[in-house]
Amino acid sequence: MPSLANHQSNRYTKTLFVGDSKSGKSGALASLVAAGYKLRILDYDNGLDVLKQFILHTCPDKIGNVEFRTLRDKRKATPAGSTVDGPAKAYIEGIKMMDRWKYKEDGEEVDLGQPYKWGSDTIFVLDSLSRFSDAAYDWQDQLIVPGRSGEKDNRAVYGSAQDAVIEAISTLTGDNFECNVIVIAHVRYLEMPDQTKKGFPQSVGQAICTEIPQYFNSYALFENSGGKR
Repeated sequence: MPSLANHQSNRYTKTLFVGDSKSGKSGALASLVAAGYKLRILDYDNGLDVLKQFILHTCPDKIGNVEFRTLRDKRKATPAGSTVDGPAKAYIEGIKMMDRWKYKEDGEEVDLGQPYKWGSDTIFVLDSLSRFSDAAYDWQDQLIVPGRSGEKDNRAVYGSAQDAVIEAISTLTGDNFECNVIVIAHVRYLEMPDQTKKGFPQSVGQAICTEIPQYFNSYALFENSGGKR
């Protein structure tokens, strides 16, 4: 009979960071580096400057324990608005990295193995879910075939992108993903039935914003009040 004494939470933590921009979500990771953890960051925000400065200030000898890969689809301006320049690859590249942290950059190959086997001394970080969701939408937008009218069914694009995001979250928080996980998300405030507003992780549309927290047992809300994080 399984015993709670041997529950996976004794070895791994799956945490959701939610907060407004500039509230200290990414910078807070520096404390984990200082504590001796290795961080592997899927960087969709291209905003690791603050984390770098915090690490150099608090534990410069451990900056080598942070590996990152920035994934952003190139965009271009058109008369119809901003659009992806070429094939949308950022979402698929991220999914591949969840299976095996392997890529080539500037002629150098990096291969850190399979994240779901990294163990308890390593943290897989998705920064941020919000921009990862944008990448999932752009990927699906290119896959959906226009109808006879020549227009795409935006509901199909949103629905498929939402499914893609939930599948990724389900993978990262699954029992067989044997590694600590932190998913960072910007906040989206939604009005509740009692007319109050509550913050949820920002993703594709509103439909899955309230669903995403259900995959996490640990949830941290970051706030910036009067300049204090």
